[in-house]
Amino acid sequence: MTQDAAQDGTSFGDSTLQAYLEDLAAKVPAPGGGAVAALHAAQGAALVAMVARYTTRAKDADNRPVVDRIIAAADTARERALALADADAAAFTAVGAAYKLAKESEADKASRAEAITAALLEAARVPAAVVAAADEVVSLAAELLPIGNPNVVTDIGAAADAARAAVASSQLNIAINVASLDGVAGAEFAPVLKQIEEVIARADALHNDVVEAITG
Repeated sequence: MTQDAAQDGTSFGDSTLQAYLEDLAAKVPAPGGGAVAALHAAQGAALVAMVARYTTRAKDADNRPVVDRIIAAADTARERALALADADAAAFTAVGAAYKLAKESEADKASRAEAITAALLEAARVPAAVVAAADEVVSLAAELLPIGNPNVVTDIGAAADAARAAVASSQLNIAINVASLDGVAGAEFAPVLKQIEEVIARADALHNDVVEAITG
């Protein structure tokens, strides 16, 4: 999905994988790392849902209420993360448009500065929302690990790794936008930056737990 596609309402969900990768490789502002982060979270959520759906055998009956809840939550997280990929492209486009506003008069400069701040805030809030989605993916994956179908346990680790990539990439996107904001506006994101460190630690621990489950 190109920058023009982001403007005309085309969704990442409507794009083929080949078209998405071609757009990602192209010399266009969006999609970029922000969309990649959101799609990492979406893939992690999809993997959790897949493992949960494989954990609906007769022998899993006692855990079925938990499994069904995880499936529903993971499906919702996937859709939310996919929507955030679109939101990131739109936010990035808005930042570029704000910087192109007129700055001839003092009124122009003030209006432009206000628009830039608003656009940068939204551009940081989108990856912050991706962090929240990825955080949920890690939590769902950790909850599923003890009861999940062992035949697909590696996909729980892959889900954790995808969520980790989502938050690590989001950290970069938050940081670059916050760097252009004043301290007061940027302070909004301090809790998210701390949350990122916690999610990365939990994702790494879950990855190691899966390795231990495989190797004994």
